[in-house]
Amino acid sequence: MKISVIGCGRWGSFIAWYLDRREHEVTLYGRESSRHLKRFKEERTNGLITLPETVRLETELNKALESEVIIISINSQGLRALMQEMESLEVRNRTFVLCMKGMEISTGKRLTEVVEEYMDSSSAVAVWLGPGHVQEFYRGIPNCMVIDSSDEKVKEMLIESFSSDLIRFYYGNDLIGNEIGGATKNIIGIAAGMLDGLGLSSLKGALMSRGTREISRLMEAMGGNVLSAYGLCHLGDYEATVFSQYSHNRKFGESYVRGEEYSSLAEGYYTVEAIMKISEEHHVDLPICRAVYDVLFHGKDPGETLNSLFIRSLKEEF
Repeated sequence: MKISVIGCGRWGSFIAWYLDRREHEVTLYGRESSRHLKRFKEERTNGLITLPETVRLETELNKALESEVIIISINSQGLRALMQEMESLEVRNRTFVLCMKGMEISTGKRLTEVVEEYMDSSSAVAVWLGPGHVQEFYRGIPNCMVIDSSDEKVKEMLIESFSSDLIRFYYGNDLIGNEIGGATKNIIGIAAGMLDGLGLSSLKGALMSRGTREISRLMEAMGGNVLSAYGLCHLGDYEATVFSQYSHNRKFGESYVRGEEYSSLAEGYYTVEAIMKISEEHHVDLPICRAVYDVLFHGKDPGETLNSLFIRSLKEEF
């Protein structure tokens, strides 16, 4: 297939490399001002992966949108502006695949809902979620991921076209739950990093157990399946998010409590603000998300706030 990847950061460039490896005709798009694309043009590498010459580099959005499948891997809060730009180009009969995790802060909407506001009825949208880091995939270490869509034929087409010995894709059957799980696991990753920074790493087991249960309640309240919290979109992604040295969200949380600057994108920072609004709308208690939010946005003491999570009033575990 002809596939364009919009977003030439760490994950977008990996996807371009991976789909080229699957022998698709791949274009990687970035804006003219993108330092990532500039480096790829000059060196064909970003320091993590090297793109073969078969991957076309593009700075004109209208040309990138000529492909039948459009994969989007950008900052979640920039998705609406991108879709507005696409709308003016009258894109038809495309499959949009979101390889990004988050919720829109201003509206509390899931990212597929944002796309559907601007997407023509002839097009479809899917999500690609789950564990894995560029550094490991590039070294040939395999993993499992999930693709979900409300359009069954699109889901089947993508899984058949994208699966390989490196990534085994599962069929998602809960778009709401998968999107929420993928977004919120980054919040749990920040909490895990904070525990690491405080020397409380032994509490990460409790964090994982209670975090999964917490998010399952949110999924149920929003119309999703509680079991999705235990799937690849959330619990299945914890190793890569809560423990890995490559996890941006974990690193951000650790750096934050240590008072160290961290410049890489940590989507959980934006997601937690959106999740707090959603939790109030749906009347769901999210103590871990609330703790992360209070530390990041209200300047509460990380040690006291996170410790309080595990010394709450006595209650049954389930």
